[in-house]
Amino acid sequence: MRAMVFHGPGQASYDAIPDPVLVDDSDAIVRVEAVTICGTDLHILKGDVPAVTPGRVLGHEAVGTVVAVGGGVRRVKAGDRVLVSCITSCGTCRYCRVGSYSQCLGGGSWILGHKIDGTQADFVRVPFADSSTYPIPDGVSDEQVLMLADIGPTGYEVGVLNGQVRPGDTVAVVGSGPIGLSAMFGAGLFSPSHVIAIDIAAPRLDAAKQFGADVTVDSTKDDPVEVVRGLTEGLGADVVIEAVGVPETFELCTRLVRPGGHVANVGVHGGPATLHLEDLWIKNVTITTGLVDTYSTPTLLRLVAAGQFDAGRFVTHRFAMDDFEKAYDVFRRAGETAALKVVLTQS
Repeated sequence: MRAMVFHGPGQASYDAIPDPVLVDDSDAIVRVEAVTICGTDLHILKGDVPAVTPGRVLGHEAVGTVVAVGGGVRRVKAGDRVLVSCITSCGTCRYCRVGSYSQCLGGGSWILGHKIDGTQADFVRVPFADSSTYPIPDGVSDEQVLMLADIGPTGYEVGVLNGQVRPGDTVAVVGSGPIGLSAMFGAGLFSPSHVIAIDIAAPRLDAAKQFGADVTVDSTKDDPVEVVRGLTEGLGADVVIEAVGVPETFELCTRLVRPGGHVANVGVHGGPATLHLEDLWIKNVTITTGLVDTYSTPTLLRLVAAGQFDAGRFVTHRFAMDDFEKAYDVFRRAGETAALKVVLTQS
């Protein structure tokens, strides 16, 4: 088969490698029919995730058809069309029993494209298939479902739910990439008074309007702190969601939040950020971090199936699987290409 293989920081190529095989009784082999690239994959290529070693197949999001299952698999069978989640869950450990699948102690968590070979390939081995895949609802497109492998639940859980968005809140989202847009949509489910999108790229701010932002701020032209305070009687936002992953945006979030408010960090940071406790300690600010657990995936699937969430709107570019290197280039240059999510499918 062919797969996108990591060869070290700044190096990846679309290579011919052996097909995956069943290793454990809980495994399934899925033929990948639609796959996407995540911002985390770009962090890996930058060298920000040292646990990813040369030779690893990248990717942790896919839609496909099950072609083989291990002897212990009960819920999934060959021929089933499934969503492969970015988080793998053993389903039985202390953390999985309370829905904290990202902290799985039984061999799961974020392992695809990280600790084991991932989804940017013709086939992928999915451990714990019964608890790590989701059946695709009738009438829902591959592209819509694919957006729920990672960005849908990540923006919703790590941004909106961790940030404790409530009706009437002012929510500021720093970063209008796919995760930020997902958080804007999710925030809208809780009837906030304002959803403020902050970015430096005009195309992404335009997209933010389509995902629920009623105020947009180009931080190259306007001071986001002044804009937010102007909308909140000088207090700041009730909830600020960091969706970029660089020190400057995290520190901006701590200036945007009101006393007693929440900063929900979603972005993947490859280096340290300064936490100004000398200013924050007295303000009763709550700061949360997190790797998505994907416990909300069934809820989001129901919203998509019911027509309440058009997740396909994230997709801006489409490629055949053998155009992986071109797709990475387009996604990497999102500021120039206006890419949100790219989708690759079998030709």
